[in-house]
Amino acid sequence: MKKVAVLMGSETDRPIMEAALPYLEKFSIPYEVSIMSAHRNPADVEKFATAARDQGFGVIIAGAGMAAHLAGAVKAHSSLPVIGVPLPGGLSDGLDALLSTVQMPKGVPVATMSVGKAGAINAAVLAAEILSLEEPELVTKLGAFKAAGAIL
Repeated sequence: MKKVAVLMGSETDRPIMEAALPYLEKFSIPYEVSIMSAHRNPADVEKFATAARDQGFGVIIAGAGMAAHLAGAVKAHSSLPVIGVPLPGGLSDGLDALLSTVQMPKGVPVATMSVGKAGAINAAVLAAEILSLEEPELVTKLGAFKAAGAIL
C-alpha cells in the first residue's frame, strides 16, 4: 500500500496534525510525519515533493497556519494528490490560512479541509478514500467506518 505523508510547517502544529494519525492507523495506512516549512526551508519542501512518488507516497497531507503556503509549495512540485489543512492562529483564528490554502491557481489543485483538528481528521479519511481506488481492503474498512458513524 502507498504511504501518506503528513507534513506540518512547524513543531507547534504537531498537536493538531497528529489528530490525523489514529485515523490512518485505523485504516492500516503507513505514514510518515515530517516538519518542513515552505518559508524557512523551501529547498527541503521541493526535494521532498519532487521525490515523494518515487519514495512510495500516494497522498500528501500538508498542514500550516497563517500564510499556509506549505500545501501549495508541495503541490507546485508534485502530481500526487495534496490535501491542505489550514491551522488556527493568525487572522480570525485560521481564516487567513483557510483562504491561503483554498485559493490555488487553476491547474494546481489542493483539496482543502476545514481549519484545525477536524480538518486534519478529514484529511486522513480523504487520504484513505483516495487510496481505496487501488486498495480494495480500504473499501471494506471505509464502509465499516461510515456504518459506525465515522468515529473511531
